[in-house]
Amino acid sequence: MEVLAAHKQAVLDLVDRVHRTASRTVIGIAGPPGSGKSTLAELVVEALNARADPACSARLVPMDGFHLDNAELDARGWRMVKGAPETFDVEGFVDLVTRLRDDSADIAYPLFSRAKDRTLPGAGSVAAATRVVVVEGNYLLLSDGGWSKLKALFDATVMLAPPMDVLERRLIARWLEHGLAPDQARSRARGNDLTNARRVFEQSARADLILTLPEAEVAAEMERSNQT
Repeated sequence: MEVLAAHKQAVLDLVDRVHRTASRTVIGIAGPPGSGKSTLAELVVEALNARADPACSARLVPMDGFHLDNAELDARGWRMVKGAPETFDVEGFVDLVTRLRDDSADIAYPLFSRAKDRTLPGAGSVAAATRVVVVEGNYLLLSDGGWSKLKALFDATVMLAPPMDVLERRLIARWLEHGLAPDQARSRARGNDLTNARRVFEQSARADLILTLPEAEVAAEMERSNQT
């Protein structure tokens, strides 16, 4: 928890350095599956909204709302690699991030329901009065194809970069929590998930802020996972 608190403060400091009261600030928080980017982004938005200053009003916009529908994935033979860069509507996502810079009107955006395993069009909204938008997702800094247009749209970017062995254990635990048998959980984590994690690390542009885990925290996390 101490590391998470430190990471949150580092992102808040970054927001304060780039925030301009005359226009909306858009921050990108990227990281591979299992890196903790969603949790960190939620904490940052919560902390900004807890401030008394209305100029810091914030909204979280996840990338997950741009998953392609399962029917389209099935038609393309991509269902087994759902979550890979090609299984998202990158053009639609780039268009949304572009529009987020305009604070003249409310902006609707899709969310993703894990329970229903589908996107929910227009389920989220950024009010025109929102001054800081935090966007989170795996591929915000990817330098491949349409993804490469994103970095220039952010005022500042963050990359969460835990070691691969930590990611592997987190991802296995995630699939176990979703009800998969141990062998299935390891297969899912070591297949598509870690393949996507390597793409994030190897093909992403450099972020303005890179957050890693101290060696002591890596050792402690690995020890905790060995005990479960």
